[in-house]
Amino acid sequence: MGFNQMLNPGVKRREVFAWAMYDFANSGYTTVVITAVFAAYFVGAVANNAEWATLAWTSALSFSYAIVMLTMPAMGEWADRHAAKKKLLMAVTAACVLSTAALAWVGPGEVLLALVFIVISNSFYTYGESLSAAFLPELAKPEAMGRISAWGWAWGYLGGMLTLGLCLGYVLYAQAQGQTAREFVPFTMLLTAAIYALSACVTFALLKEHAQAQVTRPAGGGKWQQLVQTFREAKNYKDFMQLLVCAVAYQGGVAVAITLAAIYAEQVIGFQPQETMVLIFVLNIAALIGSLVLGYAQDRIGHKLALSLTLWGWGITCVLAALSTSKEMFWWAAVLAGVCMGSSQSTGRAMAALFIPSHRLAEFFGLWAFAIRLASILGPMGFGLIAWLTDGNQRLAIAATTSLFLLGWLLLMPVNVQRGQLLAMQASKRQSIDHPSLTSVSLKN
Repeated sequence: MGFNQMLNPGVKRREVFAWAMYDFANSGYTTVVITAVFAAYFVGAVANNAEWATLAWTSALSFSYAIVMLTMPAMGEWADRHAAKKKLLMAVTAACVLSTAALAWVGPGEVLLALVFIVISNSFYTYGESLSAAFLPELAKPEAMGRISAWGWAWGYLGGMLTLGLCLGYVLYAQAQGQTAREFVPFTMLLTAAIYALSACVTFALLKEHAQAQVTRPAGGGKWQQLVQTFREAKNYKDFMQLLVCAVAYQGGVAVAITLAAIYAEQVIGFQPQETMVLIFVLNIAALIGSLVLGYAQDRIGHKLALSLTLWGWGITCVLAALSTSKEMFWWAAVLAGVCMGSSQSTGRAMAALFIPSHRLAEFFGLWAFAIRLASILGPMGFGLIAWLTDGNQRLAIAATTSLFLLGWLLLMPVNVQRGQLLAMQASKRQSIDHPSLTSVSLKN
């Protein structure tokens, strides 16, 4: 299948590049702020290695995810009804960039300020991630979503590596000049914000909104009412809902890896900050490879089998990390984690897109965001609580994370991909018959 044959009618090649550029833009935020640099800086410098520091970090992230959980379905419904995904994406991106830059003003002891800016920046980052995902079914045909999704994730990991690589170069230079973390971490926050802003401009310049405003569709209620309404209507799509439950389990484990990798590497394994940054850089290379290999493979071997293989890989990763007694052994765990991270995120997004009616993309991806963020609360909070209750035993906490991937695999088994895709297509056809003027480009496939 040629590249143009993978795309829906009317979609230009440059739009796929523009869409992937958003993954390129925002990956620096998770890589530098959430995973490699600011997380460890918060625990070690801002909170001065207090016993509650890891729990405070995971609690702040969990609070931001709770905000998104409760508001994203309503935002998605509004974006679908007004065909305003792109406008909303621009607004939340600007907010994330500004609040990321504000982290540069956080110094040692300023715990509350750090937590406030993390909650704000991570909330807006998550809004953008969900809105960006909602463009995927507009761009790619169903049989090519795995590959297009994989390109987005792979391009994202390149962006994460670029941002982290530039930050690492500056950190090494700063350390050679005798600077401390308090002096060089602020610059990495400003650099991350700048790359996010500049790269996202490519997306906003080239990506089009292919959906049309649904003027005959009644407006949703408040945040809670819209969430409940979307949930009730989504229950008609059995396989989409089953995948949501599955995602709550396994994405909880993925969230542990993303939010606590640097903290675990430094506090348990003994990595230095510059070593941690190199570790995360290599992890991103492995994630890029994993997203591309499994992205292509899932369209051939099936999304369900591809995700199953990934979940078993994650389980092995947790066992290796828990048993690691040397940096060398932890390196192997990190590389395997990268491969699994790239493949699981790419596969999950593409699989969910197959089960969503084309006229409700942002709304249902808002529900998908609800599930992912619920997982992002349960996973890291569970890790933090286990570590806190066991006097800082993070090895036990990471070993317990294995159960999340096993549960995810068990919940994945009842999912029927063909049935889920058929239900979504039937709903889309009914919409095109009832409201032909509202038919989006993805319905013309």
